[in-house]
Amino acid sequence: MSHASAGPLSSDEAAGIHILADLIGASRLDDPEHVEKVLRECVTAAGASLLYVYVHHFDRGEGVTGVAVLAESHISIHSWPEYRFAAIDIFMCGSAQPDKALPVLDAGFRPTEMVTRRFERGKGGLQGEIFESLDLLK
Repeated sequence: MSHASAGPLSSDEAAGIHILADLIGASRLDDPEHVEKVLRECVTAAGASLLYVYVHHFDRGEGVTGVAVLAESHISIHSWPEYRFAAIDIFMCGSAQPDKALPVLDAGFRPTEMVTRRFERGKGGLQGEIFESLDLLK
């Protein structure tokens, strides 16, 4: 995979899919080994290529921050077990299918509710507008 580009994407081509997920009423958010296991399962389900996983547990009973660095981008999590809440960020490009990570998150953390937002990054001319504002197209 190359990050080099000949120019901005066309208006109908996305750079990648970006999913934000809020897990509400979730469990096992203070268990770093479990969080790492779920991250790895998300990578596999999405058909992505894992480069590195790092998980940090702040203290006993406190939250976990973790990231799976992928050839296709990343999956990250930050948890607040005292509120049974986790914020998830999934961004993937290429042939990876980030939507397939959502059922894995549901099974792994058993939230009572999962609120998601899905974005097609760079699609619809937004990237061109960003490049123009940075004087990269002039």
